[in-house]
Amino acid sequence: MFLWLHLKQNKKKTSFAVKQSDGDDDDDDDVTAAVTTTRRVESEEEEEEEEEEVREEGFPPKTLRSNRGLTENQVREKLEIYGENVLNPPKEKSWVELWAQQFDDRLVQILLVVAAISTASSVSQAMGSDPQSITTESMLELFVEPFIIILILMINAGVGVWQQLSAISSLEALKKLQPRLTTVLRQNNQGEDEWFTDIDASQLVPGDLIKVKVGDMVPADAYVCDLLSSAVLSVDESALSGESVSVEKEAIASNDWNTAICDGNDGYDSKPVNEQKSTLFSSTVITKGNAEAIVAKTGAQTEIGKIQKGIVSAEIIKTPLNERLDKFGNDLALLIAGICVAVWLISIPRFDDPSFASIFEGAVYYTKVAVSLGVAAIPEGLPAVITLVLALGTRRLAERNVIVRNLPSVETLGCVSIICTDKTGTLTTNQMTVESMLVMESQNNTNMWTELKVEGSSYYPIGKVNGLMEDELNACPSGAIADIFAVSVGCNDAQLVKTSDEVSIIGEPTEGALLTLAEKLAMKKEEGSLDRNRQRWLCDWKKYTTLDFDRKRKSMGVFCRNIHSGKETLLVKGAPNLLFERCTHVKLRSGSICEITDDIRDEFSSVITSLSSRPLRCLLLAVKDVDFDQYAGDIHRPEMFESIETGLTAVGIVGIRDPPRKEALESIRLCGQAGIRIAMITGDAKDTAVAIAKELTILPKDPMGTPLKAYEGKDFFSKSENEQKSLLASGNLVFYRTEPTDKQNIVKMLQSLGEVPAMTGDGVNDAPALRQANIGIAMGSGTEVAKEAADMILVDNSFSTIVKGVEEGRCIYANMQAFINFLISCNIGEVFAVFFASLFGFPSLLSSLQLLWVNLVTDGPPATALGYNPPDSEVMSRSPRDRNEEIITPWLLTRYFITGTYIAISTVGIFASYFLDSGLSFDEVRQWSTCAEWASNDSICLAFSQESLSIPQTLALSALVTVELLKALSSVSVDTSITKIGPQRNPALLLGVVIPFVIHLGILYSGKLGVPSIASSFGVVPLSVEQWISVFLWSLPILLIDDILKAYGKTINKNSHIANQ
Repeated sequence: MFLWLHLKQNKKKTSFAVKQSDGDDDDDDDVTAAVTTTRRVESEEEEEEEEEEVREEGFPPKTLRSNRGLTENQVREKLEIYGENVLNPPKEKSWVELWAQQFDDRLVQILLVVAAISTASSVSQAMGSDPQSITTESMLELFVEPFIIILILMINAGVGVWQQLSAISSLEALKKLQPRLTTVLRQNNQGEDEWFTDIDASQLVPGDLIKVKVGDMVPADAYVCDLLSSAVLSVDESALSGESVSVEKEAIASNDWNTAICDGNDGYDSKPVNEQKSTLFSSTVITKGNAEAIVAKTGAQTEIGKIQKGIVSAEIIKTPLNERLDKFGNDLALLIAGICVAVWLISIPRFDDPSFASIFEGAVYYTKVAVSLGVAAIPEGLPAVITLVLALGTRRLAERNVIVRNLPSVETLGCVSIICTDKTGTLTTNQMTVESMLVMESQNNTNMWTELKVEGSSYYPIGKVNGLMEDELNACPSGAIADIFAVSVGCNDAQLVKTSDEVSIIGEPTEGALLTLAEKLAMKKEEGSLDRNRQRWLCDWKKYTTLDFDRKRKSMGVFCRNIHSGKETLLVKGAPNLLFERCTHVKLRSGSICEITDDIRDEFSSVITSLSSRPLRCLLLAVKDVDFDQYAGDIHRPEMFESIETGLTAVGIVGIRDPPRKEALESIRLCGQAGIRIAMITGDAKDTAVAIAKELTILPKDPMGTPLKAYEGKDFFSKSENEQKSLLASGNLVFYRTEPTDKQNIVKMLQSLGEVPAMTGDGVNDAPALRQANIGIAMGSGTEVAKEAADMILVDNSFSTIVKGVEEGRCIYANMQAFINFLISCNIGEVFAVFFASLFGFPSLLSSLQLLWVNLVTDGPPATALGYNPPDSEVMSRSPRDRNEEIITPWLLTRYFITGTYIAISTVGIFASYFLDSGLSFDEVRQWSTCAEWASNDSICLAFSQESLSIPQTLALSALVTVELLKALSSVSVDTSITKIGPQRNPALLLGVVIPFVIHLGILYSGKLGVPSIASSFGVVPLSVEQWISVFLWSLPILLIDDILKAYGKTINKNSHIANQ
């Protein structure tokens, strides 16, 4: 079979296509018929020789046209060897593994220990109780604490598993790119060759012969062995290579067959993707022509399969926030364990107090005290509050057209130090657009090329041609503008298509740009129609023969006839330098025609050089009045096409490119202001990449003698590792002609330098780097692979949205720092309160359930509301923060220890004052457990009973709730006084403070509301007005203390800033 392909390359075949109207003037698409004539040069003797060679290779001795298709047995054998044409599924983690992974966190592990100890304590207490006194209500009270802790952990674990299952779907998106059905030559049941059009692409095997045509997605990596009905085969490889221009393919040369296929090695396809001119890659799209190709690689061996391996191998990097929280969790775990053990050890001498029936009962009691301390120390609500605040950030980002797939990535945006961005479709529109049109005009008796700027940056035909006279096509129907319109429409096989609110094309991007230009040139524009003016032209003119593009003459021609006048015209477009050599005249804008002189040729060369340096892809448009009968004998012979396209009249030049997005320039300026570097990584050529980079100020327009930091992918990675890192260490960079693995390697190297890179992109080739980067950002119009591999998606494809996201990320971090510091300050106060009470030997200050309630309900809503703090006006004027920056700096830790100490003082103080106001001394309160030995009467000991303790515990709980809520009100700003930036700037915070306080009142006065069991479950009682006054007198000083610390902190920060300057 491979030998047949080798022989087939040496056949002298010629194909041409004749397009003929079906005569239906109302048909907008101008249905055409293709007529193909094949001339065989080989004699029957040559065919017999070829058959003999095939027979020697072991193939059936039949004609070459038969037995090329694989048999069912051959397909089955190859499927066993190579496997199905699908991507290898990744190893999936089991539910058990995913679930267990959620508990690999210090805070969670501490909570598990606390829950276990609390459960053991409750079981012990239940076993020591009188069986007749055990009721359902009492059992619920005993186990409510461990139940709530475990419930919280289960919910957090469930959310974590759900997030991971969503992330795993990134690899599944690759499979969606695999086309399902394809056209394959196989042997039928009668042993004869037959083209099957419904073969599942997953059943393709190396050696299959397939057909591809315009619009088809290539089903596997394959080598082109024959071009059908056209001399040109173009493929859109932008999603794979990053190049915005379609790539022309050619049949593989006969001397490459042994290397590419017969020898079974990778000598041929070891070349970079953009240099493999005879290879069709899986999941790329045919934009022009059709061909036969032989499948070379399937499944995981294809280029897209290699990309899948890159995604699998990409290391998942923890976000800076996760790293900081992990460190905080480890430090807090050691601190909590130390304090809890210390409290328990301090209490050992009290295990045999008379108030306990046994030493064991005393040990259990003080174990519960230590557990209470653990509950107080652990910010149980911290993971939930962080999740909620990040979710609030995602909602705000959604309003800015950003869809967040990975919550921690929201905060990561705040410390991004470099954005590695693809060019095509990210900084540019990925829609080829005519930006410049040149026509010749007579000025002061001198013919000169005049440039007309064309507005617009997409296929949507909106924008005008500056300098175009009103209704010029009608006013001057024989002028150059009318001919430019005719060539743009007539010498064109593309079609504009509207999908939702976007316009795309079917066919060549360059031809799509010409169709859009034609609509902008047209005098009549109608709503709801993309190409109505093209359709009007097709009603007057009929295309009946196409001279296909070929690489030698680099032009395309179309014969047209006016159905009204019978006038016949040849419309031609092509490479300017070659096509202008075949022109003898130039048509002026006015319609007059002048002969081409040496001066005109010199000016033409200068104009093309100028346009190419911008750089623009230039096309020359030309026309020629013809008598079709004169060329009837030559239109079937491609070698005659160049002679047919001579004696032309040039009518205009167009400059085409993939333009930068309008908003990208301002966004890159803001990135520079915010200290964020840009690295543009593209598969495009150097000239195109550097020109776009200069236009967007990524690179300096005038380097003033310094070398541009623009590097070809393979050249950069040929340098030493130290040199690579040195080049990456500073400034903006441009990488061109890169391979998919280059992007991922650049990201890895930046991470090794301590950078926090964000990677943007929209193509399949961007997926591994998107997964590798600290934050991957995909374009909304990009491939499913890119979207699924990314952390967030830009719905509007706008680079500027990234800048808005960075601003949001920085704001979220500032707010996160505020609520984390609020929570830690409150938890320090709770820990110190329990510790001080134990140190002084006071009765139980607060139960574990009361402390858990404070952490979840009283602390949670205010902390969440702090996420709504307004952004700092200077947030985008600061450099990115260091990923190693502590959430809590040494000064902040000192500050919150001070405020935490006062929270503890107010809580313990009001608890102790209750007993002191009752006539007991401080020493008597400390010796409460031996009350029976020193009390003068039993009423004194009753003050320490569980029922009587509910009053001072309620005072302590109310003081703790109030002082923490006041602390929340002062946390709107970390450094600014509450008198300057008050809580009224954050209405959500006011609600976050009022609602928990109302809930607290509801629990205290639940008996009056008809639900006394709620208050009894929490061990609280209603307070009098006098008692509430005492609560506020103990709580309000926190505002003054916090403001004093803020003022001192500002002085420290100011002095530090001056010292660093």
